[in-house]
Amino acid sequence: MQDTSTAIASLKKQLGANLCIMGHHYQNDAIVRHCDITGDSLELARRVPGIEAAHIVFCGVYFMGESAALLAKPGQSVHLPSMDADCLMSRQTPAPLARKVLEQLAATGRKIIPLAYVNTDLALKAVVGEFGGAVCTSANAKIMMRWALDQGDGVLFLPDRHLGNNTAEALGIGENERHVLRVGAAGLVQPETQALDRKLLLWPGCCAIHARFEPDDVEAIRAEHPGCRVIAHPECRQEVIEACDGAGSTSYLIKEAARVAAEAPGSTLVVGTENNLVYRLAERHAGQCTIVPLGHAVCGNMAKVTEKKLLATLQNVAAGAASPLQIEEKLCPPARLSLTRMLEACGN
Repeated sequence: MQDTSTAIASLKKQLGANLCIMGHHYQNDAIVRHCDITGDSLELARRVPGIEAAHIVFCGVYFMGESAALLAKPGQSVHLPSMDADCLMSRQTPAPLARKVLEQLAATGRKIIPLAYVNTDLALKAVVGEFGGAVCTSANAKIMMRWALDQGDGVLFLPDRHLGNNTAEALGIGENERHVLRVGAAGLVQPETQALDRKLLLWPGCCAIHARFEPDDVEAIRAEHPGCRVIAHPECRQEVIEACDGAGSTSYLIKEAARVAAEAPGSTLVVGTENNLVYRLAERHAGQCTIVPLGHAVCGNMAKVTEKKLLATLQNVAAGAASPLQIEEKLCPPARLSLTRMLEACGN
């Protein structure tokens, strides 16, 4: 009897050009080794339109599969090995609530452009598209925030306030030009008491995985590894990023690890992000430099994608019994618009 990995390889060979397996950097090595394309959210979104395979199997969380389905060609099917691999941050901004807040902001007479982190569901992306906005990733947040600021009188960044704050800081948008909204079930809480005239309005959401890091963690790791370089993902708190030596998307973290390995052999690099990526980098550059995580940070939803689930998905695809991801058709035009605005602004 074949083991799981061998069975997956056999099915990949059987399906050939009809199959493309995509995987996010936060997937574990057992999944990544089977992927045809790996990347961060921006890289993966850019690659989807160029895929010719009839079946795209996306190893990631649900919203990533939705984005792939939006950008896929007519007739292509997108499959998720684990349909319950959700993103908790994407649930922090329900589309009806975001619409209500945007309507309240519009009533103030200002043209507020929504800029949504790609870690949001299809319905939210549709609202953003309707209101003239776009999505962004951690890799292009600066480009897209500049774009959004040029479109109106201010920007509503959602849902991750930490990414919004760190991006604003990098662009020189002062703290006195930002405001974290107070939002309740019915919309803005006491809007008359909030600084809604600020250039940048931030939704009060965050990534639970990255928000757990504290400045004390940076101080402690520096004491443990004197002379180390510390880098982190910009979904971390602003005070954590300020204590680090560098910050950027997963693609930046990967490139920085390669640079340190080449230019500072024998040194130690500390990386503050999801641990699957950190351990993969540590293995890749073993013998060149030491790479350690800033702390324990594992995304339980990413971990729901397993080799057994990937195998079951491929077996169903090969047997013609797969259930592709279905997205609500009426949401597609405005949601697709929010994604294509990003790709166009970034010169895709």
